[in-house]
Amino acid sequence: MAKLTWRSIIPSCSRGVYHEKLAAKKPKKEVKKQSSFSRLAMLDLSNPSTIMSEDLSISLAGSNLHVFTLVELRVITQNYSSSNVLGEGGFGRVHKGFIDDKLRPGLPAQPVAVKVLDLEGLQGHREWLTVLIFLGQLRHPHLVKLIGYCCEAEHRVLVYEYMPKGSLENQLFRRYAVTLPWTTRMKIAFGVAKGLEFLHESENPVIYRDFKASNILLDSDYTAKLSDFGLAKDGPEGDDTHVSTRVMGTEGYAAPEYIMTGHLTTMSDVYSFGVVLLELLTGRRSVEKKRPQKEQNLVEWTRPMLNDPRKLQRIMDPRLEGQYSESGARKAAALAYRCVSHRAKHRPTMSTVVKILEPLQECDDIPIGTFVYVVPMESDIKKENEGECETRRK
Repeated sequence: MAKLTWRSIIPSCSRGVYHEKLAAKKPKKEVKKQSSFSRLAMLDLSNPSTIMSEDLSISLAGSNLHVFTLVELRVITQNYSSSNVLGEGGFGRVHKGFIDDKLRPGLPAQPVAVKVLDLEGLQGHREWLTVLIFLGQLRHPHLVKLIGYCCEAEHRVLVYEYMPKGSLENQLFRRYAVTLPWTTRMKIAFGVAKGLEFLHESENPVIYRDFKASNILLDSDYTAKLSDFGLAKDGPEGDDTHVSTRVMGTEGYAAPEYIMTGHLTTMSDVYSFGVVLLELLTGRRSVEKKRPQKEQNLVEWTRPMLNDPRKLQRIMDPRLEGQYSESGARKAAALAYRCVSHRAKHRPTMSTVVKILEPLQECDDIPIGTFVYVVPMESDIKKENEGECETRRK
């Protein structure tokens, strides 16, 4: 399938778009080749009525994406039942649904996640198109599968495969979640590393740009997949060393040079991967404002201890209760140290990361102990849920 770009999709689904080279009206002037995402200026992306579903279908032909109707989506989600809401974020609500094998020929019965975008802002619409461009072309065991979409009237919907274990963020940080074993943590790290390696090593490299625990989804066997491509960018082309872009992302995960200059490279993703690897080792979030001042930023707190075997135990997740591979932890910590280096050129490539993590999938020095899971009282769960609701209101 030929690579899709804004050029191939936008002209058929947005008015007021012009090519910067034509706008300049200087045919003799050489225009430097740029990333496909920077070649077009979008002037009217905030107007959803300019998108034509038929044009999108033609542009995405060969992607194997299904084009769903609103009627089908109501059936799939039981009319968007509130009891099936999986979550809600800045770009819309996500519902769990089920595709019956009778819905349409060639589409097997399966549970799905249906993301309904809120198009009141420009950003949501742009990211909806970005997801279609990337996940319409990219297929890999560690990228979440986009099954289809709906572009009908003002409605913008994405239909993904359903990931039963939810996000790594919930599995790792929720108060009453079962502690993830060491081997599962290394499996997750290895899986998402292979996903990033695939993006970076593709014929047309892709920078993920928003790598974090909440964007890593887990299958029933804890197979990890990258899920949200709304901020993804084409990598630099030709002699370019980076992509210049507006700084976007999440506090605690973004690489320092990207924050300071807006220069985006694959090494920006490597830094973010290092932060998530630290989260897996420590059980702490990248930023925790309620911690003592010196411990609020995970990278800065752990950095002095990552290469010291005697101090490493201080930062390991206490919920593991010592049941982890000491040699594996040392190697993972040393890798994290390299990934979060202040100097981008000192960070390893994702191919190197994969090679280092692969042997850590089978460690024979994990202590065998008794695992005790304390069932939370119903009142405790209620208090936690009330606390989460209060946080969302703020």
